[in-house]
Amino acid sequence: MSRLNDLLRQLRMENPALADDLQREYDALADRRSFGLNFERHVPEAVELPGRKVRKGDKVRILPPRDETRTAANDRLWQVTGIRSEDGIRRAAVASLDDTGEEASAAVDDLVVVAEFRDPIYPGLVSTGKIECGGNKPFHTVINAENFHALQTLLFTHRGKVDCIYIDPPYNTGNEWAYNDKYVAGNDIYRHSKWLAFIERRLILARDLLSPSGVLCVSIGSDEVHRLKLLVEQTIPELTVQVITVQVTAGGKSTAGINTLNEYVVCATTDEFVPSPTSFTGGVERSPWEGLVLATFNRSQRPNQCYPIFIAVDTGAIHSVGASLTAQQRNRSFLGSPEEFKFEVTAPAGTVPIWPITTKGEECVWRLAPDRLISDWGRGYIKVSPNRRQGERNQFSVQYLPAGVIKKVESGEIPKLGVEPGVPTLVLGANMTAGAAIPSIWAESSHRTSVGNDHLKSVFGDKRFPYPKPVPLLADIVLGFTHLGESAVVLDFFAGSGSTVEAVMTANRSDGGNRQAILITNNEVSAEESSRLVRKGLRRGDDAWEARGVFEHVARPRVMATTTGLRADGTHFSDGFEENVEFFTLTYEAPLRIASNREFAKVAPLLWMRAGSQGRRIDDISLGWDVADVYGVIADLDRTEPFLKAIAEKVDIAMAFIVTDEDKLFEALVAALPDRVEPVRLYEAYLRNFEIEAGRAAR
Repeated sequence: MSRLNDLLRQLRMENPALADDLQREYDALADRRSFGLNFERHVPEAVELPGRKVRKGDKVRILPPRDETRTAANDRLWQVTGIRSEDGIRRAAVASLDDTGEEASAAVDDLVVVAEFRDPIYPGLVSTGKIECGGNKPFHTVINAENFHALQTLLFTHRGKVDCIYIDPPYNTGNEWAYNDKYVAGNDIYRHSKWLAFIERRLILARDLLSPSGVLCVSIGSDEVHRLKLLVEQTIPELTVQVITVQVTAGGKSTAGINTLNEYVVCATTDEFVPSPTSFTGGVERSPWEGLVLATFNRSQRPNQCYPIFIAVDTGAIHSVGASLTAQQRNRSFLGSPEEFKFEVTAPAGTVPIWPITTKGEECVWRLAPDRLISDWGRGYIKVSPNRRQGERNQFSVQYLPAGVIKKVESGEIPKLGVEPGVPTLVLGANMTAGAAIPSIWAESSHRTSVGNDHLKSVFGDKRFPYPKPVPLLADIVLGFTHLGESAVVLDFFAGSGSTVEAVMTANRSDGGNRQAILITNNEVSAEESSRLVRKGLRRGDDAWEARGVFEHVARPRVMATTTGLRADGTHFSDGFEENVEFFTLTYEAPLRIASNREFAKVAPLLWMRAGSQGRRIDDISLGWDVADVYGVIADLDRTEPFLKAIAEKVDIAMAFIVTDEDKLFEALVAALPDRVEPVRLYEAYLRNFEIEAGRAAR
């Protein structure tokens, strides 16, 4: 309705009587609006695509001359009607998309392609680097993209598969934030409705990404918390919405005599939601317990750390351990290679054996040798928890205390609160008991804004991002809302500096989990930085401009440093993580090139992500087909026989992508696939996904 107000103001200058009549009808209509959170749903947003090649038929904006600030004239939308060369310069003929019908000519280099949110987009991903420190673990992904289009992309790869969405959107405090490629000032009369429209469009897409038991958590300040709670209730009515209060400072900013010390996390869960059965720190220091499974080594590499642990079923206590592979070989009871050896054990009465196996079923090793494990169990430094997920290969999971933590326990730095009933396991001051409810008030020093600032400064040596979220706060959210041992998918589509991926890695190290993070952040520069770059004659798309964006200047180098433990200059500042990460940039492709299989390299990362972001990626199918660790792709159906044979030989294959326009050929190949394999037709499933989502965005 904001657009109607603008039109009424224009009409009143030419025909006041007609404007008054329309105003009365408008007011009557406004009074009859439905009950609930009502706000102006502004014209769908648009995003500029610097670097995207200009083609005939594209929507574009004409950029101002270099070193000049943009004006309203530069926001007009034009459509390219033709491209030609004049004196060696490529120029485009453009026609205005407003009511004027104006035509103009501009240098192609002075145009930037624009995608309105109602337009269908056909995305691809281009890898811009990776870190491989996690062996066979799945990859975390960090994507440089406008988050609305990235969410549409994830609806192809992760519809109904995301277990926890955490976001930290603009708080709309009155400071400027970007909406529709413009900054919204604090005195904008539509500031709140623009913010609600901005958030609602993204929540609608995010809703379809959540798994049936998925959880949504949104950090927010006092300016919008009440509106946000109503908006989430209205957008996702099937979830129950509650608010956690988080103290973020010891001395806040006084407004109207009230000193604000806190922010909020708006949480939407199912009524059946149960907090993680593992330690949830609830705002205390991060849980000191870490998973005993060491996935980065196999039994050939560390045979002394490959052995069964026998757990008493009724008490959850460690009864004993079996002989390790080293001991078996030493006793000459087995003379073959470690790969050929098969453990055959008889568990003591009342116990079950558990093995060093990842949640994906991969054989690996324990972090501790048998003697050390038994010794630490007797001292209370080992924790056993039942696995509540159906299908787990081990009935129990085991955690341990690293040597550094044991030193803190023995020195009294981490207080001993007692022992768990029936077992020697210590209950520590930095750990809540299993099954504890998530408190609605978190007032811990580790959650304060200063912690996030100090940590980021330790990474970069400077403050290059305002108010990064503290990793302990986000680790608490991840630990509380995703369960031990789960291969949970955690999504953050307002990723900013990248704190969420570090929090997910921290949670994995804490409880032995195998969670994956998907982070989305654009490469926006701040309003202040933008002005400085314009004065230097730069504009979006220039390498020097893009180098100062939040993705290139903050998120990617921060994630690389915290994962590896090494700063960009090679100096060591942490132990890093045993995790894998890959970085991508979202691209915008032509549908005809996609449909004709000429852009497979751009679509390949989407197929890999849909299959779980694990193992080798199939980037080339020039030979007609390929089968990787967990999925396969076939484009030449004359090669069906070797493709099916390769699928049958790999029991971990769960998905097959079939490139064909022929219904009968597709159906015949689907019928021949094993039942465990999900077929996906290309490029029909891809194209249809984005055409449907564009239709929804236009409404």
